[in-house]
Amino acid sequence: MKHSKGAVACGHQGTAETAVEVLRAGGNAADACIAAFFSACLFEPVLASLGGGGFAMCRMNNQSPSLLDFFTQTPLLKRPPEELDFERVTVDFGGAYQDFHIGLGAAATPGAVRGVFELHRRYASMPMTELIKPALDKARDGVTICDLQGFILKVVEPIYISRQSARDLFASRIEPQRVIRPGETVRFDALCAFIEALAHEGEDLFYCGEVAKVIDAECRNRGGSLRRQDMQQYEAHWREPLTTKFREGRVWLNPPPCAGGVLILFALMLLRSEPALNDPADYYKTLADVMQLTNEMRLAECHDERPWPDIDKLLGESFVDPYLKQLNRRALAFRGTTHISVVDASGSMVGMTVTNGEGCGEITPQTGIMFNNMLGEEDLNPAGFHRWPVNTRMSSMMSPTLIEYNGNTRVMLGSGGSNRIRTALLQVIVQLLDLDQNLVEATLSPRMHLEGDTLNIEGGVPKACIDALKAKYPNINMFDGRNLFFGGVHSVMMRGDTFDGAGDPRRAGVFLTA
Repeated sequence: MKHSKGAVACGHQGTAETAVEVLRAGGNAADACIAAFFSACLFEPVLASLGGGGFAMCRMNNQSPSLLDFFTQTPLLKRPPEELDFERVTVDFGGAYQDFHIGLGAAATPGAVRGVFELHRRYASMPMTELIKPALDKARDGVTICDLQGFILKVVEPIYISRQSARDLFASRIEPQRVIRPGETVRFDALCAFIEALAHEGEDLFYCGEVAKVIDAECRNRGGSLRRQDMQQYEAHWREPLTTKFREGRVWLNPPPCAGGVLILFALMLLRSEPALNDPADYYKTLADVMQLTNEMRLAECHDERPWPDIDKLLGESFVDPYLKQLNRRALAFRGTTHISVVDASGSMVGMTVTNGEGCGEITPQTGIMFNNMLGEEDLNPAGFHRWPVNTRMSSMMSPTLIEYNGNTRVMLGSGGSNRIRTALLQVIVQLLDLDQNLVEATLSPRMHLEGDTLNIEGGVPKACIDALKAKYPNINMFDGRNLFFGGVHSVMMRGDTFDGAGDPRRAGVFLTA
């Protein structure tokens, strides 16, 4: 759309409307993204939280892209496991069960508050007190739970009703023994009051003031590892993104200690040796093989101390050769995460991916905030629980991503979806740069994800392609249609003075122009 003040793609109508309101008021992409984050904490409460963390890819004022890392940090103190409030909870994903661990002993140092304030310091043009207003105004009379948020809450129901503090907030008023249902309204009065105080008093209220004091006392007395010192010492870090050419475009990705961007980079390095994937059968077969080789490389190169590949080694001329040889011989052979993408009239872009894990199950007194459960995430603790190194930035698959191609086309995209984030983003990148699809086509195209020896495939892939895949990947798990298992890639595009975008329907995506 021409002559717009900007555009946003994200996972909830209320979150999108908040960003649009700020853009129309003259705010830039950073302003709108910050406002949308606070809105997401209210409208997408399992996926976004002041007690979580994330990353933001920024390309502001025609400057070089930069990546803000405000992901969670392991505590300075490691308490003996027998002292921890660390409880296993089994979640039913509809026939597939997964164990998570919750409790105060599962909470890592959160970075979300520091992150949005750091983003505000560097790039925002409006006061924080103005940026919180749209979200608070929308939530003043309560938040009505939409279908997707209701589904997510139902999936993680044991976490949100097993402990009294969370049950008081999230229990259904109709069936108090169950979690709140779609169509019901929840009031986040304490959280709204805290957000308002935070905007006026600043981030020290969270990291050095009353919240740090409360979380210290709670964890000391009830089995957590976090202390006031963890909160006080937490820092957000600006990092130089990874970047690579792919076909006629350039891609910027989340660098280490995040693992997701490195794995996408490796996959693109493999694909660079291949001709354009114009044939559907070749596209699906090649992507499946690239996913397999990326998994093999990850198993060979990543370990507990460094859960991402060594960049210098990966970029060396000979590193990729053995994997390319395998690729050329191939014919013979639900973490809670949400993403916000914003572009403003000047062409500045911000993409923010945030998560709270599944939440630790406890609401911090006086704040309405549920902290994360990152120390209880099996994916983030591959060596086993309670073996994490102290005071270390945790790794993640999240990778807000920037693409530039065709001279004047720029796309900001990102996804939720745990380990499926990297494959969801890879497929959209390839469809944009290799298949010349538009954003909507690239977003709606059926996806795959290889996990272990199981190739998961969405409905819509031609039967002939599936039959060809079975020769090498006999263990295929077919989905009936699009499914939130395969992520939710929310994207905005600027081409000249025209805006476009796509919200991923797998995760109730919304695209709006301002």
